[in-house]
Amino acid sequence: MSFEQLNLHPDLHKAIAACGFTEPTEIQRQAIPAVLSGRDLMASAQTGTGKTAAFVLPALQKLLSPAATNGKGPRVLVLTPTRELAIQVNDNIRQFSRFSRFTTGTVVGGMPYPPQLKMLRNKLDLLVATPGRLMDHMEQRRVDFSRLEMLVLDEADRMLDMGFVDAVRRIAQALPENRQTLLFSATLEGAVLKIAKQILKDPVQVQLANNRDRHTAITQHAHRTDDSDHKRKLISHYATHESVSQALIFTATKRGADRLSKRLLADGHTSAALHGDMSQNKRKRTVDQMRNGKIRILVATDVAARGLDIKGISHVINFDMPMVAEDYIHRIGRTGRAGATGNAISLVGPDDHRKLAGIQRLTGSNFEWTVIQGLEPLNKEPVRGRPGPAGGNGARRQKPAGGRPWTNSAGPGNGAGRRQRRQGSKPASGNRSRSPAR
Repeated sequence: MSFEQLNLHPDLHKAIAACGFTEPTEIQRQAIPAVLSGRDLMASAQTGTGKTAAFVLPALQKLLSPAATNGKGPRVLVLTPTRELAIQVNDNIRQFSRFSRFTTGTVVGGMPYPPQLKMLRNKLDLLVATPGRLMDHMEQRRVDFSRLEMLVLDEADRMLDMGFVDAVRRIAQALPENRQTLLFSATLEGAVLKIAKQILKDPVQVQLANNRDRHTAITQHAHRTDDSDHKRKLISHYATHESVSQALIFTATKRGADRLSKRLLADGHTSAALHGDMSQNKRKRTVDQMRNGKIRILVATDVAARGLDIKGISHVINFDMPMVAEDYIHRIGRTGRAGATGNAISLVGPDDHRKLAGIQRLTGSNFEWTVIQGLEPLNKEPVRGRPGPAGGNGARRQKPAGGRPWTNSAGPGNGAGRRQRRQGSKPASGNRSRSPAR
């Protein structure tokens, strides 16, 4: 199928061609006709598959027809979980609407109110917003939804995970009942299904792959680690390896992101942190520097990295394992995008095996344990019967790197002299030594 077969407006075809796209992706082939028919839609597709265009293009097609109701408020509302994703969606809207005349804007937290107030007072076709800031404006009666025709929930699962369930319900209740509603999510289960039943009407369901079939282009490995110091040494190994073109490292806290980024900088690597305590302008500059290749390693928290679309990321590393299993899917989706291959590496500490078990139950995959010479874990593997990484059936045996180029133990940063072995303790295999226990 070609884009011409999707019956889009010539101005949109012109913009699609200017963007360099020739054929629609699978999610676009299935979602766009359903949306153009006027049906509600709930869709699941992994990141990097062209999901944004799957709702932006039919939304713009709708806007090319005259509005059914007079007014100034938006005809299309897109809700996203984070301001980074909102800005990214708005950028895509601008790309596809370059040969059309639409007024678009964003309402997100962390930005000044006056420009948003000015925008909301003027005529607006398409609004991209985060739930929290939009609710602020709604409570002050600053948003007119009288001519709203379409609501899009982008990354709905993440919005619910972030605690926006009530906000999403209240926003949906404030919109006209005859609107069209589109829901996009990495998973279509649990809370997502519940809210979908509440706000969607007889939706078309598009599920390209279940959790067990996702990210086939991404190689997933795990390292058993002793502590944070061990994790940092593994990070140093990958930071110096030539196979890592760009890496995105996830930490659990903002302070952890700052701390790890500073250590990488001190070691001579181009690195930066990305988290919610940074101003929006600084976060945007950091992301732009990553896209331009000026930053090779980005250390981020989940919220800040949500919606990141950077083509050059070869490795995603979980320095801290995610608390919610679904977040793992979003994290690793930052690599292996748009037909490329990628690597996802998880650093699993002594207290992380329950988290890993949840991830493996969700994805239906067992990670391959990898060991780097000189950086072997000192702690014993979890015994059978404990909540190990294979879903409660104990841990699999560790597998050496075995010459894989991205875990080559002979590569730079192989961790020689990791720790001196405690005097009098039982020798580990090989001639490795370790330091006194901390």
